[in-house]
Amino acid sequence: MARRYNPPMDVAAGGVSGMTLGVVQIRLRLPSRTLKEKRTIVRSVVERLRERFNAAVAEGGPLDDVSLATITAACVSNEARHATAQIQAIADAVAGWRLDAELISVETELIRL
Repeated sequence: MARRYNPPMDVAAGGVSGMTLGVVQIRLRLPSRTLKEKRTIVRSVVERLRERFNAAVAEGGPLDDVSLATITAACVSNEARHATAQIQAIADAVAGWRLDAELISVETELIRL
């Protein structure tokens, strides 16, 4: 049986795209001296974000640098407003937590699917 391929709708051509991907990338400067200390701090932040926001969260960036961490979170929604609110809430939560880390930067992006 042949599978049908349904190409994505072109929003500019009047099609309706129903999904928006929200991505937030958070960079932290850590007081850690070993990779084990870094992993402990990062794992704590990643788990808290996953539990509180039900988002896909992972560490990326320079994994071998003990003083820097990049944490990326993503959420998918059928409304751009909801995706924007979700990633903003994630960024605000990390900024508001009393971490043993300095918040270096927060970058957000919305991608229409």
